[in-house]
Amino acid sequence: MRVVETQQMQFGELVIGDIEIDPKSRDDVPAVLKGLQWIYCHEPTRQRVFELLQEKIQPGVDMKVGRPGMQLWRVLVLAVLKQGLNCDFDRLQDYANHHNTVRQMLEHSVGFHRGKPSGPTPIM
Repeated sequence: MRVVETQQMQFGELVIGDIEIDPKSRDDVPAVLKGLQWIYCHEPTRQRVFELLQEKIQPGVDMKVGRPGMQLWRVLVLAVLKQGLNCDFDRLQDYANHHNTVRQMLEHSVGFHRGKPSGPTPIM
């Protein structure tokens, strides 16, 4: 089911505004995540982005079916990371499964697993 964002947080999740992103990092991932965090924390911008996303969904797509847990926010995060980092799907999958800050931005729990990520795996 495609939803814009879930209302109920799960154990181990952080509020996106509370995610600590290293401001001194020279890597490209924190810069992209900081931009996404800004979009999420500014309500008018976030609402406009979600409106644009919903307009771009093909008219024949039923929002009541689809992959459970794949919210529009997660779709946006993965798409922006893929474009912003100019990476392939293998690198994107690795970030989504093993990069703690990316997992927090995807609203997945971190730190409650050994070896395998906890929570849903966003990309198969």
